[in-house]
Amino acid sequence: MFDHMKLLRCFSFTASRDWLFRQSFANAGLRSVTTDLSHGNSIASTAMHCWIPKSPNRSKPNLLLLHGFGANAMWQYGEHLRAFTGRFNVYVPDLLFFGLSSTSEPNRTESFQARCLMRLMEAHGVQRMNIVGISYGGFVGYSLAAQFPENVEKLVLCCAGVCLEEKDMEDGLFKVPNLEEATGILIPQTPEKLKELIRFSFVKPIKGVPSFFLWDFIDVMCRSL
Repeated sequence: MFDHMKLLRCFSFTASRDWLFRQSFANAGLRSVTTDLSHGNSIASTAMHCWIPKSPNRSKPNLLLLHGFGANAMWQYGEHLRAFTGRFNVYVPDLLFFGLSSTSEPNRTESFQARCLMRLMEAHGVQRMNIVGISYGGFVGYSLAAQFPENVEKLVLCCAGVCLEEKDMEDGLFKVPNLEEATGILIPQTPEKLKELIRFSFVKPIKGVPSFFLWDFIDVMCRSL
């Protein structure tokens, strides 16, 4: 049977953009590496993908860039990567359950993510680091700094409500009624949900985006999450 999805992927704007980001990361002096974290450790089968420096400069500080929920590392930081690579040894991982990182461990906490990140950085010979975390990545970065304060020099949190309390939810801080509804928006599976995410994410939301572009984005970026 003819696979129309493969044909669409050949002409995918999102997949093409993904390829361009990969080229830009490589041109910025980074290489793509997947590290097995389960060998010799007491955690389940776990592998984390990360963009790491091709030739780390030991005189430079290390910078760990953590992406947000529903994104991957390249799309979150691709536009700004070169602003960092001149001054830092830059490490840009896909968090577990996103991009090319995966685990059979059922644990979904930020604490588990942070412990795996620490194992990843140690595997690449990094003991001291600075961290920038956007949204969900901010929660993970905060947990990493709390668990391993001796390894974290500076922590920058962007759009991460780490001080959020249940009372804030009860007072209607968010416009979604529950976690299930929030997940449906953050990992959209239909153009309507993706449009809703765009409305929440932008001060001036883009209007009139054709549905086939939205389906293309969902197919490439959200189906594997």
